[in-house]
Amino acid sequence: MAQSKIQQIFEFGWQEYCSVYPPSDIRKKAAMSILRCRTGALGCSVSICPDCGHTEVHNNSCRNRNCPNCQAVNKEIWVDKRRAEVIDAPYFHVVFTLPHELNALFLCNQQLLYGFFHRCCAETLLELSADKKHLGATPGIIQVLHTWDQEIHYHVHMHCIVSGGGLTSDHKIRKVKNSFFLRVEVLRDKFKGKFLAGLDSFYKNSRLVFSASCDKLRNSYEWSEFRNLLYGKEWCPYIKETFHGFGNAMEYLGRYTHKIAISNSRILSVDEQQVTFSARGKKPGEPRRVITLKNIEFIRRYLMHVLPPGFQKIRYYGFLNNRGKSKNLKLIFTLQGHQRFRAKYINLSIAELLKAVWKIDIRICPECGCCRMQSIGRTYGPS
Repeated sequence: MAQSKIQQIFEFGWQEYCSVYPPSDIRKKAAMSILRCRTGALGCSVSICPDCGHTEVHNNSCRNRNCPNCQAVNKEIWVDKRRAEVIDAPYFHVVFTLPHELNALFLCNQQLLYGFFHRCCAETLLELSADKKHLGATPGIIQVLHTWDQEIHYHVHMHCIVSGGGLTSDHKIRKVKNSFFLRVEVLRDKFKGKFLAGLDSFYKNSRLVFSASCDKLRNSYEWSEFRNLLYGKEWCPYIKETFHGFGNAMEYLGRYTHKIAISNSRILSVDEQQVTFSARGKKPGEPRRVITLKNIEFIRRYLMHVLPPGFQKIRYYGFLNNRGKSKNLKLIFTLQGHQRFRAKYINLSIAELLKAVWKIDIRICPECGCCRMQSIGRTYGPS
């Protein structure tokens, strides 16, 4: 199978990158997965046609969440499951973005601060939604952490899909009365205060680690100046109604859930020295831009977005909280009188999923056309 463009970049630049930026174990694992994906290094599966004897070999995927080749199937399964959890209510897309002055602190405290960022976003939305001026109920919230911008720079932000309906304390459904869910300035002030209070608490309890780029913040005076700077910044959350068409909200969020820093489709050209890729205009309505980077710089930016081991970038809150989701959804669907959508892909094999979603039938023999290709085994390489 031909190499993907991102694989080519790593092939050309990985050794140079390692000599300049010795990688952490988790970044090295991500890079090795990308380099080996569908090359045969991770093993393969073999199938044979019982009619004509033709043999097909399919190299194994790495299934690493940072690999551009391995997210399409995961995305379809995820969207299918979430669609079955959609209620009859409008849905809103909320984005929380952090000031870039926090970048250095986040990079050396990823596990702590990414998790804290998730909690602040959820608590802000839940506390405001509980107020009868806004919703007066507990909505369902799905949050997805992203750490990049169009140029693959470090840019920490959270995508949230929030239902405009939820459960009240007396177990009834309440919905927003109009399409104006939460005022942006209310959202901004609540989130900023909550985040900065928590960050200051981490500092006072010596839970933050400081790298060379932010080492001066160890000094309490410098920390106070830094905190005051952040309070004075214009924090800009974004909110809009995504759909009043129910299930389309999950398709919309599916664009964000299994994204990586950059897709192969945006890469225009690769050679042994550099890569050229496209990016959106810096402002709405501006034409797409063309950006060229040395391979080593592309890899450096790409690997900045590898998350800590085991970190859950997608999280669920409100009536979708994992501990109470089944009970809450059963109640909501009972009150609604129906469940609008059902999961379609539960228990499907990969072959069945490929046929259902992409109309690709891997059981058809490419030589004689019969539909009886049979798997005869799978081998596994070192992970």
